Formats: sequence, structure tokens, C-alpha cells
Amino acid sequence: MADIPFDQRSGFIWYNGQLVDWKAANIHVLTHGLHYASSVFEGIRAYNGKPFKLSQHNQRLIRSAEILDMKIPYSVEELNHACMDSMKANNLANCYIRPIAFRGPEYLGIGAPNTKIHVAIAAWDWPKYFSPELLATGIALKQTKWRKPAPDTAPWESKAAGLYMIGTVAKHEAGREGYADALMLDYRGYVAEATAANLFMVKDGKMKTPIADCFLNGITRQTVIQLAREAGISIEETRIHLDELMQADEIFLTGTAAEITPVGKINDTTFTPGTITRQIDALYTALVNN
Repeated sequence: MADIPFDQRSGFIWYNGQLVDWKAANIHVLTHGLHYASSVFEGIRAYNGKPFKLSQHNQRLIRSAEILDMKIPYSVEELNHACMDSMKANNLANCYIRPIAFRGPEYLGIGAPNTKIHVAIAAWDWPKYFSPELLATGIALKQTKWRKPAPDTAPWESKAAGLYMIGTVAKHEAGREGYADALMLDYRGYVAEATAANLFMVKDGKMKTPIADCFLNGITRQTVIQLAREAGISIEETRIHLDELMQADEIFLTGTAAEITPVGKINDTTFTPGTITRQIDALYTALVNN
């Protein structure tokens, strides 16, 4: 199933209030969201039939749309039910759920306030983002020239599709050099995150993570910070210089898709997944499966 192109898969997708055949869930080529990135989305994982922090994700979807001057025509409760319906229609218990909202094809131009806001929700089986062998040693990151933009140049608090363009370019560049992902700095030169996952470092038993003031404050990131505090692990949100990061004892990434992903290499510097990374991973795994 993992190798089947997404447009050729079978099943059902919730689309504008009803379940439609997977292959029939299409949009017009002149859809505004395709041309001008008027699109926001979420990524949600379900464990044992229960989507983790479902309402929080759908609240963020609605807020992301509002930031892009879009009003989603469904409440959080309706979106929650739609996510569950998508899972049930495809007979899924452990899966990834992708809600997306976008402007339609009624008008094509930069300004299109009267276009319809479409909403679709797809769900599919998606195991660990990386193989168990790779997770054991940690993935390799390559520093990219692309940086997270200043907060007054992009709607960074929105999980907007357009903000992932530089992540795609950076990840492709890293992949061509044999790396699993890219390390991104922010517009000031501080450490930011990977292309679609937040970053944590550990030094002398203490955790640090970059301040999320120009990139998305991930729900998994927030969860990990809370887990660390509850476990009595020192955690600080702060500016991190690249030189400091390279002196870390442990580094790991967090995200809905990535979950807890150890980092074993950045550029030519190697790291070893250690006690704190394993502890956070165990705490997160227990929480999402509870």
C-alpha cells in the first residue's frame, strides 16, 4: 500500500460534508489554493482507533484558515466527526489523518474573497516515518541555505501549505547528498527546526528547544515540553546558536508524522541517541497509546 501513488489508492475521502470514492476526490485545475497557496492543513495520528489531540488539531486548522482570511464552514466538533468517519470508512485504527481547507476555482486572482472554502479529510495507514534501524542510530541532517522567514514576512503561525515550499526544496537537496532531512536556521541565524519537525537538544541532562517565534509551534513539540516538565527534566525554550547545537549530547526531532526521531548526524558531526531521547520517546509512546 505504501508504494501505491496516492491518486491511485482505494477507499473513501470526506469531501465537503460527504464521503466520496478516493479516486473521485478531485479539484479543478484552476483552484485558487493550487495557484496562490490559499490552503491550510493538519496532520493527525490515530492510535488504537483514537486520534491524538484531535480537537486541538482541528482548532488549529480553523485558526490557520482565519490567519489566511479564510473561514472554514465547519465547527471543531463537525471536523472531529468527519475525521472519525474517514477512519471508519477506510477500516483504520492506526493511521494518519490529513484535513485540508482551500479556496476553490470560482475566481482566479490574488484577491478572491468570494471563493468557496472547500474542506477534505483523508486517512490512510502510515507506519513509522523512518525504519527501526535508522531510528536506532538516528537520522542524518544537512544544513540548508534556506531559512525560516521573519515573522513579518509570512503567516508563520498558520499551518499553511505555502510555508512548506522551502522545506521541500531543502529536503530534496539534502536527500541528493544522502541525508534524511535538512536542518534549517531562522532569518537571524539561530537554529530553527528540520523541514517539517521541531528540534530539541540535550546537554548535560538538560533539554533545550528553539523559541517558536517564526516557525510553527508544533502540537507534538508542546506535548514533549509538558512531558519533560512532568518527568522532572529541565527544559528551556531559548535561542540556540549552531555552534552550541553541535556540542549537544543528544538531538531529536518531534512531529505528528516524525513522532520522536533521534538525530545521529548533522553535516559531518555525529551524535548518539541517549537516555533522555529514549525516555521522552517512551513517555510519548505511552501517552499516545493510552
